[in-house]
Amino acid sequence: MFTGIIEELGKISALTKHSSGAKIQISAKIVTENTNEGDSIAVNGVCLTALEITPNGFAADVSQETLNRSTLGNLKVGAAVNLERAVTPSTRLGGHIVQGHVDATGKFLSAIQSGDFWTVRIGFPKSIGQYLVYKGSISVEGISLTIAELTDDYFEIAIIPKTWELTNLSTLKNGDTVNLEADVIAKYVERIMLYGKKQEGITMEKLIEAGYAK
Repeated sequence: MFTGIIEELGKISALTKHSSGAKIQISAKIVTENTNEGDSIAVNGVCLTALEITPNGFAADVSQETLNRSTLGNLKVGAAVNLERAVTPSTRLGGHIVQGHVDATGKFLSAIQSGDFWTVRIGFPKSIGQYLVYKGSISVEGISLTIAELTDDYFEIAIIPKTWELTNLSTLKNGDTVNLEADVIAKYVERIMLYGKKQEGITMEKLIEAGYAK
């Protein structure tokens, strides 16, 4: 599990594709500290298993399914990537629950600067529209962000200077694809509602009583 608070901006130092996926090498120094072989690291919001760890980076195997579903399949050597180690019980949960399981890819539409702050607009596919809410959480490239404006086709997020500086948002160009992961709570509520209808045991009234909806 992750929180979407990016620890380091790494770089793809090597990328080898093969018939069943790919192997990537990432240059990094912060996230390799106290990281053991087999630990999870989120790369642009995708949960990967760290291998061949050194003080200057790590490697990871990426399945074809992950390459197809996320932007990792489009990465090239030299690309900047957002990195975050999995949380520990003592870690402050500064963002929201991010699983590293990308739901879909969206489009980076624009970034407008106002002083030191930025307003970023992201287009999203219809398949995740039901999970997005105004002032709700969304993971973009593994970054925990809050939706400041929402339409049927795009949402906007307000980016503080620190986030702009420490993540790859500043490297994106209009039209670039980005990884999106919706808040897992929304997905569970949807599943409860759909399954409840089949079982005739869950109703909106019961959800309200349990504190899931208002």
